[in-house]
Amino acid sequence: MPKLSDVISALEELYPPQWAESWDAVGLVCGDPEDEVSRVLFAVDPVQAVVDEAVEWGADLVVTHHPLYLRGTTSVAATSFKGRVVHTLIRSGTALHVAHTNADHADPGVSDALAEAVGLRVLGPLIPDPTDPAGRRGTGRIGVLEPPLTLADFAAQVASGLPATAAGVRVAGDTDRLITRVAVCGGSGDSFFAEVRAAGVDAYVTADLRHHPASEATEAAPVALVDAAHWATEWPWLKLAQRGLSAAAEKHGWPLETRVSEVVTDPWTAHAPMTAFASGTPVASAAGVTGRA
Repeated sequence: MPKLSDVISALEELYPPQWAESWDAVGLVCGDPEDEVSRVLFAVDPVQAVVDEAVEWGADLVVTHHPLYLRGTTSVAATSFKGRVVHTLIRSGTALHVAHTNADHADPGVSDALAEAVGLRVLGPLIPDPTDPAGRRGTGRIGVLEPPLTLADFAAQVASGLPATAAGVRVAGDTDRLITRVAVCGGSGDSFFAEVRAAGVDAYVTADLRHHPASEATEAAPVALVDAAHWATEWPWLKLAQRGLSAAAEKHGWPLETRVSEVVTDPWTAHAPMTAFASGTPVASAAGVTGRA
């Protein structure tokens, strides 16, 4: 049976902590490196519902993409929801490890998994990591859609390739336009529009697009936007990370069970469609594409 320290070493071979951004908080959050590990649960968010799932399943380790404490804290008292998470983990003997921007920048990483989920063949990173001589690591990915699809059909493919959320998938652009070359970025991606334009893509798939950046991006260049839920664009990475750790376990002969959490931790829980403006003018639909709710 591997120790927690052995499993963490395997995870850090896949996602070295030095690849994380300087502001990030990755690595082991709680857990004894000498404890044995037999079950590992992968999830996007270290929230109570995920921790409860881990305890019920008997997981010894939870690996999440998002940090529990990104900006640090002075207390882990159970009077806060994050404190309750820590108390639940420690009482059950369950460790927590985070792979965040180091997993974003990895090859393959979060955006590779997103590209695969929406049907793209990856060509390379959107923003290459200058420390990678091979030019494969970096932020986001550029891929090709084979065969090309209209924006309406591609948006439907994105919606069907990602886990369903209340908000579904939003689209900006001419829905009849043919899409071939696509940029993707798992998680919040509206700070990379300059790089997206420079990449000469037809569409950009990401999450958390805000009004002004999205409006300015569509005015500046004819790039279609496909905006999905943050959680949904990062969830496909869990299966990639699971495969990576399972391969390491097989290599070392570890009897390790792994599982991907299907608990939907997207904060939006409902979607009320709007059928008409107050003036009576019908709301434009994207050729019937309204995402998944």
